[in-house]
Amino acid sequence: MTTAAETTKTNKSGSAQLSDILAEMNQAGSFSIAIITDQNGFPVASAAAPGEDPDTQSAVVALVQKTAVQAHHQLGMAQADEISLFDASGQRLICRPFAANGYDMILAVRIPNKKQSYRRLTNQAIREIKKSWRL
Repeated sequence: MTTAAETTKTNKSGSAQLSDILAEMNQAGSFSIAIITDQNGFPVASAAAPGEDPDTQSAVVALVQKTAVQAHHQLGMAQADEISLFDASGQRLICRPFAANGYDMILAVRIPNKKQSYRRLTNQAIREIKKSWRL
């Protein structure tokens, strides 16, 4: 027997399910914005606080990804597990590359406080995204 929440979840589109995962992560971690992009930085799903622009963040993620690829190819570094950008006030942009069913993607999260933990929540979100991913 399925619950009403499970029925609603299975009736949602793939992108809506992914956005729900991001919204839950944002709420649990007090993150202002999270976005999933493909390997080229095109947005797949997002969740953001009012006033935040997921499209701007996806453009930044594309630049970060290009930098990581260049480091991989030109410097012989292994593929990045995580890419972090810090600003002067301590705000961070964390980009976590991962693959789901053969598709390379990036989970990008803006974290407002430099002392704030995020790794457990992003790991959990990536696991849920991998379970939910379908075309």
